Amino acid sequence: MQMTDQQTRPFGGYRELFTIAWPLIISTGTFTVLHFCDRMFLAWYSEDAFRAALPAGILFFTLVCGFMALAAFSNTFVAQFFGAGDKEGCARATTQGIFFSLMSWPLMLLLMPAGLWVLAHSGHGPEVLAQEQIYFKILMWGSISLPLSSALSSFFSGRGKTKVIMTCNIIGNAVNIALDYALVFGKWGFPELGIAGAGWATVVGSLVSPLIMAALIYSPRMDREYGTRRNFRFDRWLFGRMIRFGLPSGIHLALDISAFTLFVMFIGRMGAVAHVGGNIALSINLIAFMPMLGMSMAASILVGQYMGRGQPHYAARMGWMTLKTGIVYTLCIAATFLLFPAFYVDFFARNAMDSVPYGELLALVRVLLMFLAVWGTMDAASIIMAGALKGAGDTHFVMYFQTALAWGFLVAGQVVIVFVLEGGVYMSWLWTLSYIILLGIGFILRFRSGRWKKIDLLDRRAPVVDSRIPVEH
Repeated sequence: MQMTDQQTRPFGGYRELFTIAWPLIISTGTFTVLHFCDRMFLAWYSEDAFRAALPAGILFFTLVCGFMALAAFSNTFVAQFFGAGDKEGCARATTQGIFFSLMSWPLMLLLMPAGLWVLAHSGHGPEVLAQEQIYFKILMWGSISLPLSSALSSFFSGRGKTKVIMTCNIIGNAVNIALDYALVFGKWGFPELGIAGAGWATVVGSLVSPLIMAALIYSPRMDREYGTRRNFRFDRWLFGRMIRFGLPSGIHLALDISAFTLFVMFIGRMGAVAHVGGNIALSINLIAFMPMLGMSMAASILVGQYMGRGQPHYAARMGWMTLKTGIVYTLCIAATFLLFPAFYVDFFARNAMDSVPYGELLALVRVLLMFLAVWGTMDAASIIMAGALKGAGDTHFVMYFQTALAWGFLVAGQVVIVFVLEGGVYMSWLWTLSYIILLGIGFILRFRSGRWKKIDLLDRRAPVVDSRIPVEH
């Protein structure tokens, strides 16, 4: 097969990394602002609404994140097709992700009773539970937006056009924040809906970005260059390939997040101070966590593109560069956690924390932010290295390793701490920190081993477009 211009391109180094990564960091950063504002508005509105938002929100994400991750895996196929110089392959891969997203919505809605059952048995107080159920049900009705947005954004991210994603997400999140404020407090002529308003703002805002991306993808200009309209068809071979490699990614994320959800639920059983303090600390941690999702996406894109070009040695260099960059960022954020804990707590403890003494709350959050200073660094390592491995198609290892550690270590240990030892919030958080450290070390060692370099995601021994057309080798 003749080498394309894409396959012979030199290594781009940090310039290429930052070109791809900074729009993704800004994009995920807007989600940080969105969630931070959402929690802050609810904290100002009522303590019950604030305490309900994190458990209900993370439970919602637990039930739908597997579908989102599988749809998002079309990004890896787009990246490798683009690296191989196959433009129509990029369109076909995106289409399979869209079809999967549409198929997944009824399945996600069927999970709603299971989520309500989990909330009912969480051990949270009746006032908080009522708020959790309202928020959870509204989010589930809008669940289609997550996998659909992931699939559509893959067409741009896989080709390195991350500024488009950034722009679309900024617009969608700005709509979300504005509606959040208006519907929670009843401003600008809107009704005052409290936590229900926050839920509906999320549903509406999260549909804006994928609608804009869909209009761009199927515009006449994109159709002329990539054949997006004529390739809007089901491709059984490519869909099956996406399921084969993407399913482990979806399963691992769902099981990992569900394990973390149990940790959040257990915190809610430890009293008001532990519950509110834990919610505040995890909300603050979004400042470190969300941009690392952007770095992880950048690692996945660039590793995938270099693997598509047949340059695994460059893929490895890009993975390590991304890791170094992510760790530098998290160390800077960790320093603010240690130096300015009261600054962060004051954002949430402004009005509505009547049942929680401010002094006790600040003392607790100060210690939890010390944990998060270490947590953030190792979390960055695990998130970025997992993204790099997924970009190469090493999704089965990611699934097996993280699932075994999440349930065999994190959940098992939390059950013992909460129900056997009756340990407190510090013991519970310390155990979770240990899990994050082990996870980061494991993914670093796997990437260092180089076993992922042998994976042929596009199966170049087989025809990609049509089995009736011979492929020249």
